[in-house]
Amino acid sequence: MGRDFESILRERKGRRRVRDPATLKYYRSLFTKYLEGRELSEDLVDYVVSHPNRWLRNVLRHYVQYLYYRRRISPEAFGWLTEAVPSRGYRLDVKPYPISLEDVRRTLELLGENHPVYYTVYRVMIESGARYTHVLRMIESWDPGGTVEIPGVGVTTERLVCPGDKGFCRYYMGLRGSAKQCEWIYFSRETLELLMRVAPRRVGRHQPRRYAVRHGLVLPKYMRKVAWRLMVKTVGREAARFMQSRFGELRVSEARYEDLLGEADQAYPKYLEHLAEVGLT
Repeated sequence: MGRDFESILRERKGRRRVRDPATLKYYRSLFTKYLEGRELSEDLVDYVVSHPNRWLRNVLRHYVQYLYYRRRISPEAFGWLTEAVPSRGYRLDVKPYPISLEDVRRTLELLGENHPVYYTVYRVMIESGARYTHVLRMIESWDPGGTVEIPGVGVTTERLVCPGDKGFCRYYMGLRGSAKQCEWIYFSRETLELLMRVAPRRVGRHQPRRYAVRHGLVLPKYMRKVAWRLMVKTVGREAARFMQSRFGELRVSEARYEDLLGEADQAYPKYLEHLAEVGLT
C-alpha cells in the first residue's frame, strides 16, 4: 500500500477520512497480505466478499475509490466494484424487498386522491430513483431559473433542463463531497407541473413516512429501490447508475461526463414508457 494511497485515505475522503495510525497500520497489513500484486478482477471480488475478515472489504473499497480518484479505472468499473463489494457492515444474505407493483400503484393512487404534496414526492422518487432526502431537499430549495456550472468538468448548464419534446426534465442538484451524492434528478413533464404547483415548500422527512404507516402505504425509502429494479430492466445499469447518482464523486472528464449525460437522456424516455405500461404513472 503506497504512500499516495495512504495520503488519500487521510486527507481526501471527506468525513470518512482514515486518520488513526493503528487503523492505517491494520489496513496496510491486510492490503499487503491479501491484495498487493493481485489483478482487480471478478475472482478477486469473489475472494474478498467471501473472506471471513470483513475489514478486507473496506480496504478494497478504499482502494477502488483511490484508483477512481487517480482516473485509473472507468466510472463503469467504479460503479460495478462499489456495488459488488459491500462494506463491512452489510450482511451477505440477500433478502427480497417486500414490495409489489400493486402496492406501489395503490400508494400512488391514494396519495394522488388525498395528498398532492406527498404524491409529488412519491412521483419524483419513482420517476427518478433519487434518494428520499434529496427529493425533499429539491422541493424545499426549488429554484428552476438560472445557470450553474458543474464542478470538476467545466460544463455550464441551466438548472432545469427539459430536452426538446422528449417528455421529461432534469433538475441539477450538484450535491457532492459526502457519501450520498446527487447530480441530476429526472422526472416527467407531468411531474414538473406538480412541482411548479407545490414547490418551494419544506416537507419534514418524518411526515410522509408517518402518513404512509397510518394508511398502510409503501414507505418512501422503498421507492428508490423499486425505481432501481425497473430502471435496470429498461435502460441498463450504466444509464440507471448515472440517473440515480450511483457513481460516488464524479471525477470524470468533460467529454465523458457529457457522454454519460447524453446516454441517460436518450434512455430515460424508455423508462417513463415502462412506468406507464405497468401503471405507475
